[in-house]
Amino acid sequence: MEANKIPEVYLSTAYLGNVQYFSKLANADLIHLEQCEHYQKQSYRNRCCIAGANGILTLAIPIEKDHGKKMPIRDVKIDYSQAWQQNHWRAILSTYNSSPFFEYYADDIRPFYEGKETFLFDFNLKLMEQMLERLSLSVNILYTTEYKAEVSYPQYDYRQSINPKKRLSKPDSLFNSQNYFQVFIQRYGFIPNLSIIDLLFNEGPGASQYLIL
Repeated sequence: MEANKIPEVYLSTAYLGNVQYFSKLANADLIHLEQCEHYQKQSYRNRCCIAGANGILTLAIPIEKDHGKKMPIRDVKIDYSQAWQQNHWRAILSTYNSSPFFEYYADDIRPFYEGKETFLFDFNLKLMEQMLERLSLSVNILYTTEYKAEVSYPQYDYRQSINPKKRLSKPDSLFNSQNYFQVFIQRYGFIPNLSIIDLLFNEGPGASQYLIL
């Protein structure tokens, strides 16, 4: 294990996870990616945050309702009855079109808003893999085969604590949010811990250095 590496990290799935989420991917020897937990509403599992002209904007992927039945996150299906793909891409385009590296990465990301992946977990995973490739990060991932509330390294269990709800999120001594250029920084100041695409579009090939401990 490298000096600054974390032995094992437990993560939920995430839609274009934030900078904190990707810092875990970048600094762990092994990632346990949770696919057996029940789906949780209003979490980063199906939403991400970017900073647009009017401030922070939340992009949420709608999921098919199953009459309240709890199901593993692995089996949750995306709802395409709404034009969310068009809306999300329009928001990303309007926010980052003027960023330094948007044109460099846009063609890698646009196809995710044109095809139709059935399951949320698969969509998130393929998008995450694209981000990791663009960041030149190699990650060792294991997928859970059953849900365990208690894990071997509870101090590295971020399945709940990387959360948009302040009452559930916890201080993270292993994450240092460093300032970088943002499109609307003159208007709002630096906004930390947005979706990884904010860092990627603004810092390009240098983005990975903001993730490494």
